[in-house]
Amino acid sequence: QVQLVESGGGLVQAGGSLRLSCAASVRTFTNYILGWFRQAPGKEREFVAGISRSGGNTDYTDSVKGRFTISRDNAKNTGYLQMNSLKPEDTAVYYCAAVSNVYTTPKSAEYRYWGQGTLVTVSQ
Repeated sequence: QVQLVESGGGLVQAGGSLRLSCAASVRTFTNYILGWFRQAPGKEREFVAGISRSGGNTDYTDSVKGRFTISRDNAKNTGYLQMNSLKPEDTAVYYCAAVSNVYTTPKSAEYRYWGQGTLVTVSQ
């Protein structure tokens, strides 16, 4: 069983930055890839970024490339999403997810464990 707890969301002005954290309660964190997803009001949940078990491979959706950075600290059982140059269209509930895979995947259905989400609101 894996429990994920996100933190770090909040209200920020356009152009600002936030760092989301995903703390995992699990015996062997390095067995799991991590993904960040988001869901805006009235929209479907979408993939934002993914990271491999070692952290050596990352993947991003096109709309956040160059602005967001996914990372992980395996010693702390924690994943991160650094979000810079935020735009109003980034406003959403952000979710951390994990699955015991070898490779990253952008498909939400393939993730087994999910956090409760943290709200990010970007104002004009």
